[in-house]
Amino acid sequence: GGRPPAFDSRMYLHRNTVERGFNRLKQWRGIATRYDKYALTYLGGVTLAAIVIHHRVRS
Repeated sequence: GGRPPAFDSRMYLHRNTVERGFNRLKQWRGIATRYDKYALTYLGGVTLAAIVIHHRVRS
């Protein structure tokens, strides 16, 4: 357990930011449980959700 020997706090900060972003996307059940025929359709839904989340965080 514990921190790895090559712990980089800056890298951890970026990783934490990305993980929190994924967790926000997972709260959108429609995105988290979606099985589209085409990857482009799914990507459009994820992009739309990310834009809405971004604007909510910034407001």
